[in-house]
Amino acid sequence: MSEFELGTDGPSVILAAVDGSVTSLRAGAYAVGLARRQHSDLAVITVTTTPALSGMSADAVTVLAQSAHELASDLHAQAREYLELLEMEARLLTVHGDPYLEIVRAADDLRADAVVVGASMKAGHRFVGSLAGRLIKAGKWPVTVVP
Repeated sequence: MSEFELGTDGPSVILAAVDGSVTSLRAGAYAVGLARRQHSDLAVITVTTTPALSGMSADAVTVLAQSAHELASDLHAQAREYLELLEMEARLLTVHGDPYLEIVRAADDLRADAVVVGASMKAGHRFVGSLAGRLIKAGKWPVTVVP
């Protein structure tokens, strides 16, 4: 009689990147549904950035950094409420830095099996490349881009 290994279909850890944009919120909702259906662990990452604009005063940079942190806190509070309604748990991460590098780092650290992001709404990304496109080109995990 042959023995076989019980495996799982689908991802065991899903990482969703949320920045407050409409498409990223859709991506977060999609990731929650996917995690529920697949019985996967879910992590939601928000990456705060501070634009490096020449000529900005230190006070202006401080205000921008505080605003970014407040946005991330608000997003995570909304995510907690949404997850509580669905009786789901997720790891909520807030990091500061380059979105691409921080998402790659988090996906590697968490050993994510899938990454979910929202599509860029910026017209220039069709020519220069978007975050989603860069993640796909990295080729480390399946990437779902939600419109």
